[in-house]
Amino acid sequence: MTTESKQAVVEALSALLASSYTLYLKTHNYHWNVTGPMFTTLHTLFETEYTELATAVDEIAERIRALGAYAPGSYSAFAKLSAVTEETGRPEAKEMIRILGADQDTLSSLARRVVEVAENANDQASADLGTRRLDVHEKNAWMLRSHLE
Repeated sequence: MTTESKQAVVEALSALLASSYTLYLKTHNYHWNVTGPMFTTLHTLFETEYTELATAVDEIAERIRALGAYAPGSYSAFAKLSAVTEETGRPEAKEMIRILGADQDTLSSLARRVVEVAENANDQASADLGTRRLDVHEKNAWMLRSHLE
């Protein structure tokens, strides 16, 4: 793997890490603050999703370290790198679902980017990580949207 291709993989992984951590925080926030007739269902669903994200961020950061780079690890670094925006308000339950579904799509796109740059770098481990993340985020988006039908 060339220095340039390794750097491209690290950058793609760093964007995925920052966005995943931001989505973790947003999903946890919604878990705490959801109200309404879907409370129990959404409270449980959000917990499942943020718990999975907590494990994922560790795996992504450790892959960055395995490539010999340092993983971003501060709110300011995440804010610069994240394609997911933080939540500062308190949306209604259905809006939470819409927002999280869109954020899951964003993470799917970032995971696809990891796969693309990792394959170009002949980095199967990072490509596999990206593929597994893509599967999770596509499934989460589908589950969230199912609540709006």
